[in-house]
Amino acid sequence: METAYFLMLWYGILHAFGADHLTAIADFSIGKSIKKTMMITIMFAFGHGITLFLFAKILQSYNLPENVTMYGDIIASSVIIAMGVYLLYMVASNKIHLNKHIHDDKEHMHIYFGKEHSHNSSYASTSAWTMGALMGIGGVRGMLVTLGVLENQVVDFSMVLAFVFGVSVVFLSFGVVILYINKEFLTNQRNVRRVFAAAGIVSVAVGSNMLLA
Repeated sequence: METAYFLMLWYGILHAFGADHLTAIADFSIGKSIKKTMMITIMFAFGHGITLFLFAKILQSYNLPENVTMYGDIIASSVIIAMGVYLLYMVASNKIHLNKHIHDDKEHMHIYFGKEHSHNSSYASTSAWTMGALMGIGGVRGMLVTLGVLENQVVDFSMVLAFVFGVSVVFLSFGVVILYINKEFLTNQRNVRRVFAAAGIVSVAVGSNMLLA
């Protein structure tokens, strides 16, 4: 059983290094605080892992043809493209703002979309979970291969947690990189626009490449 947990953990780590996953994490984490970034990455990992596992188990039981499972890749690609288009739209319409204010005699900078600034992080966490869940459909075939190796094992929810842990390790590590970008580069409105525009372009490029591959 220990081998099964290790395999699921290792698959989670390898799976998380996909360009689409890192792009999604970047899109959600840019401009966020350490607390929000950690919450976003963990919620994305859980949404991704649980959905991927459930769909893989369903397809494993019903043995659907490959042309059906390919729709999962289309959904995941479309999600990434949609995120990129959304960011580019927000940049073009000048709806991404940098807000500087003081809390406890310390200056804080917050980046927000739209007209009002809010400290409520529940929307971002919920969106990250939803996007992670939708993109989880695209990794079903890889999970099926992994589950095939565990054919003689009882695959339970604890293995999902092992997979999520592996994914979270990579996502949180990448989140540290995003936090560095937030601190060093997102110090004025011009840089905010540039960074979000770059994230939007990369998202569209990664999603389009996945769609055409």
